[in-house]
Order: sequence, then C-alpha cells, then structure tokens
Amino acid sequence: MNPRVSLLIGLVSISIFPVLVKWAPVSGITSAFYRMFFGLMFLLPGILYMRKFNWPDKDLWIPIILCGIIFATDIAVWNVSIQYSNATQATLLTNLAPAWVGVGSFFFLNDKPKASFWLGTFIAIAGMVVLIGPSAFFEMRLDRGFALAVLSGMLYATYMLISKPILNRVNIGSFMTISMAVSSLFLLFVCLFFGEPLWNFEPVIWGIFGVQGLICQLIGWLAISYAVQKMDAQRVSLSLLSQAVVTGLLAWIFIDEQITWQMILGGVIILTGIAITFQKSKVRAADR
Repeated sequence: MNPRVSLLIGLVSISIFPVLVKWAPVSGITSAFYRMFFGLMFLLPGILYMRKFNWPDKDLWIPIILCGIIFATDIAVWNVSIQYSNATQATLLTNLAPAWVGVGSFFFLNDKPKASFWLGTFIAIAGMVVLIGPSAFFEMRLDRGFALAVLSGMLYATYMLISKPILNRVNIGSFMTISMAVSSLFLLFVCLFFGEPLWNFEPVIWGIFGVQGLICQLIGWLAISYAVQKMDAQRVSLSLLSQAVVTGLLAWIFIDEQITWQMILGGVIILTGIAITFQKSKVRAADR
C-alpha cells in the first residue's frame, strides 16, 4: 500500500475518536482503556491465525514496552490536562508535537529535519491558532494544565521517535500487539488508581467502545505505524495536525457541530503547511 494512502486512512480513523467520545458519556481515561483493550482483542485473533507474531530481539523489548507506556501516559495526561485547564488550551499545546519531533530528530536521529519541515510546521501551528482562536492562545495561563498539555505533546513526539527505529526491525503486528498490551495494562492501573468506572455501562456504550477499539485504535494505528515505517517521523507527525480538520468535518456531519469561517481558514492554513513539506520532497525527488 502507498504509505500516504495508509497515513490518510489512519488519520481519518483516529479523527473519529473525539466524536465517539462525545457520544459516550463516560470518563476519557475509561474510554482510552477500552479503546486499547478492545483494539488488542480484535488484533490478537488475526495475528495468531496468520502467524504474524514474531518475538522481537532482546534489545527491542525495553523500547517497545516504553512505547506502550508512553502512548498510554500521553492519553492519560491529555485527559487530566483538560480537567486542569480547558480543551482549547490542551489541544493547542499538545499539537506542538511536530516541533518536538523535529527537535528530537535533529539531536538523536540521522534523518535531520529540512528547512521545509520547519516552515511547514510554523505554518501548520499558525493554522491551529487560527482554527482554535487567537484569543485562546493569548489567554493561556502558566499553570498545571499548561504544563501537562506541553508534556502530552512531548510524550506523543517521543512515541513517534522511539517507534520509528523499532518498526524498521520488527513487523507492525508484533509491535502493536506488545505495545497495546502494555498500554492496556497501564491504563487499567490508572483507572483503578483514580477510581474511574469500568463496568455497568449500557449496551450502546459498549458498542461505542468496540468501534473505538476496532477503528480508532486498531485500523488507525496499524495504518499510521505503516506510514511511520515507510516515511520519516517528522512528516507523519506534522500530517497528523490535520486531525483537527477531519474531526471538525466529522462532528459537523454526525453530531451537527457548527463550522465557522475561522475554522475553515485555520484548516486551510494547516493543510497548506503540511503540503509544503510534501511538495518540497517531490521537487528534490525530481532533481535526482
């Protein structure tokens, strides 16, 4: 499969998650746990039937386990940051992840970010500011919610950077199986520690959990992991900024949320920033 098509499939799949969360009036951490758990339950039969699971080399076990913990921690921190501040501030700060990926790549990876990446990142983040609203940007408070939202973006960037070299050495199914199992156990512990509800839900809620696990987690992150394997982590992380645009469209279609001209303008700017990195890569390829 073309990695860009895979990235698009993954992007649409994970963009459904916020819409489904609004349909399910339960804790965000509970939703995160069941998203991971059901995703793992859907993945295991296929992996075992097709015999696609391979035990990674010993030196990869710690990085894979770290990926599972970091991904789960990112989700938990994201939800807690919203409780301490608001969804707008948390969304903007978390979406600084591409910049952190660029910084991490510059210091720790051989694939250094090009000037086009930094230009695209700057434009795309400016688009996020427009989409969310400049007033929210200027009204930020340097409090616990601010720190947790920044931490969420750094955790997400760390996951992208650690998973890239792992996926170059192990198949996606094996990586996803181990990391999702670790994430599920970690989020279960978080739910129990904070006393989050884990049962006595209505059938429709269990159905939404199942959709989250199948589409948002399994299909979404299998597709994104394939894109990370075939592309550079900086471009993938920057492309995922368009999740805000796709989520807005899905919310408009399915739950009648309004789309303003400000949101449309912000979305266009985000997509322009992302397109710059891809356009530059095409030009370099044509010159070879």
